Amino acid sequence: MKKYILALLVFASGSAFANSACDTPRNDFDGLYCLNKVYQEADKELNANYKKLSSQLDAGGKQKLKSGQLAWIDKRNNSCSKRESSGFYVNLDCATQTTIERAQFLQDRVRECVSAGCQNSKL
Repeated sequence: MKKYILALLVFASGSAFANSACDTPRNDFDGLYCLNKVYQEADKELNANYKKLSSQLDAGGKQKLKSGQLAWIDKRNNSCSKRESSGFYVNLDCATQTTIERAQFLQDRVRECVSAGCQNSKL
């Protein structure tokens, strides 16, 4: 059975750690725990923004949003993780920042839908 190792290439800035207990992690595992909490929150926000935006789009917009999201997932995976014979590695800081950026992009599209109408060309 292949063993997969989840390793971090964590070079997280202090801004990635949201609460004071995470300001100065004592070791890499504390840093992993704290950064994972931030990643989970960003992923939750991304999913909420995706759902909110999707509900405002027509059929063509929904298809474009879905294909854009799948392309973004591939790009995130290719940029923030790698598979080697020794294991599978994820740069959680990269995944977190990329997810935060995508969540903001989706939120901006929601804002456009509300204020000026949905623009499928921007999806």
